[in-house]
Amino acid sequence: MKWDKMRRSENVEDVRGTSTVGRATGVGIGSLVIALLAGAIFGVNPVTVLNTMQGISSAPPSSVRQQPAQNGITDQESEFVKAVLGDTEDTWSAIFKQQLRTSYQPPRLVLFRDGVNSACGMASTASGPFYCPPNQKVYLDMRFFQKIEATAGANADFARAYAIAHEVGHHIQNQLGIASQVKQAQAQSSKSRSNALSVLLELQADCFAGIWGHHTARRGLIGERDVEGAMNAAAQIGDDYIQRRSQGYVVPESFTHGSSKERVRWFNKGLQSGSIQQCDTFAAAGR
Repeated sequence: MKWDKMRRSENVEDVRGTSTVGRATGVGIGSLVIALLAGAIFGVNPVTVLNTMQGISSAPPSSVRQQPAQNGITDQESEFVKAVLGDTEDTWSAIFKQQLRTSYQPPRLVLFRDGVNSACGMASTASGPFYCPPNQKVYLDMRFFQKIEATAGANADFARAYAIAHEVGHHIQNQLGIASQVKQAQAQSSKSRSNALSVLLELQADCFAGIWGHHTARRGLIGERDVEGAMNAAAQIGDDYIQRRSQGYVVPESFTHGSSKERVRWFNKGLQSGSIQQCDTFAAAGR
């Protein structure tokens, strides 16, 4: 993945030196499955770790200096985040203009360590990456990347980028009014129906992440190996895969993010089409 060729975003807030440990209380749509993923892949107690996500690609470029930053986080890691976020901004600005005839308003991304006080409440490292609709910010504890790297090793770049692109997908849902419609529908639904709506929302965010991958691939910034890694990552964060690894059996009624097959399918749909219209998971489900 040639992330060193991507424009750096200016919409990154680094509060790693000031954040405090807190209890996750409203950390957004994407956080519940991360607890199970941590237990399944990293061997960590899901109750202790409440979140970890996506994975795989190529080694970071050597052109970026690896100097220690505050709290042991390297400049290279924050540069990576700025590069990926900047590329999502450029990509989605063009897509909104071409496909929707409107302007894209990018989210801000907050880098924190240990804990952060967000508009969705206090969140700890255990929250994993999450999007907070009230203030339109993506939150990321950089140690999440370390967990990905522990599993994916030198092939972690696109895994990390995919995680960011997925959360940006939730921001797009917020901007288009999809998230608020789903939240309203969930308030009037049974628990099983609410879970089903969460699944459709997450699958659409996967599809939106795939759209970003489509346009990035067209510019030669990711290759076949990156795409294969993303497919593997999507398969390993399916609710069925995670439940089977963590508890030995699958409960489809409790799914909140979709099965491995569904996540791969919708990520690939966005990746192949590059079209927002192809990501209507709700219509596909017969809503």
